[in-house]
Amino acid sequence: MKMRVSSVQYHLHTIRSFEDFATQCEHYIKTAQEFGTEFVLFPEFFTTQLLSIGSEQGTSLTINELPGFTEQYRNLFTRLAVESGMHIIAGTHVIHRDGKLYNVAHLFYPDGRIGEQAKLHITPTEVHEWNMSPGEDLHVFDTDKGRIAILTCYDIEFPEIVRMAKAKGADVIFCPSCTDDRHGFHRVRYTSHARAIENQVYVVVTGTIGSLPTVDFMRANFGQAAVITPNDIPFPPKGIMAEGELNDDMIITADLDLSLLYEVRERGSVTTWRDRRVDLYTDWEKENIDG
Repeated sequence: MKMRVSSVQYHLHTIRSFEDFATQCEHYIKTAQEFGTEFVLFPEFFTTQLLSIGSEQGTSLTINELPGFTEQYRNLFTRLAVESGMHIIAGTHVIHRDGKLYNVAHLFYPDGRIGEQAKLHITPTEVHEWNMSPGEDLHVFDTDKGRIAILTCYDIEFPEIVRMAKAKGADVIFCPSCTDDRHGFHRVRYTSHARAIENQVYVVVTGTIGSLPTVDFMRANFGQAAVITPNDIPFPPKGIMAEGELNDDMIITADLDLSLLYEVRERGSVTTWRDRRVDLYTDWEKENIDG
């Protein structure tokens, strides 16, 4: 089984209306469509661009106002997924539920369904400055091309949660991210490589670029898209199938051959998934992790 994926280095800049946001998103979707993409990934927090619109009184919007765009966001990407026939991982969007704010990744299926995965590990900035709450459940998503998981930015830095995703059958981890400097970017990038090696899975990652001068904590962005593989003979030696140019407005595309994952898990130079010492630590395949 093969799947073609695209990853968007989304350029954040000040806009005047939701229509401006929709036009920019549609540009990336149409570009991916021209490449015959089946899955397209947008970054974490890319909908904070909507806060740059400001209020009717000319004042700045805060993170608390972002959930007010949820219906428009969902309608936009549902339409784009149905019209394009693609699976769209539309980055993350902040939603309000039971009195709390959650940073939620959304998967828009070509048949109109919507899957959600709340970010499970919350950074100090998200906690102290934006009063975010962590999600409670890990989900995997079945598609006609295979089973995937969506783990957002900080999530990829925790080995246990990716082990759980792999134990639940995910062969591809999509990682929308948003980092403001080189340190944060490399934390996400290096741990994405580690997770691909440990679990013998593909990791598709991307981040925001550009800046939002009127939106607190989104004034600086440092990002790059990449398609990351295990480090074994069927794959590129550095484990990089494709990557963008740092901080450029662009989209990358690559073909993922899932059969190669099954091959290296059985007969690779190393068989890291099979060789886990589950006599010493948790075997997530035998744990009750359904949900």
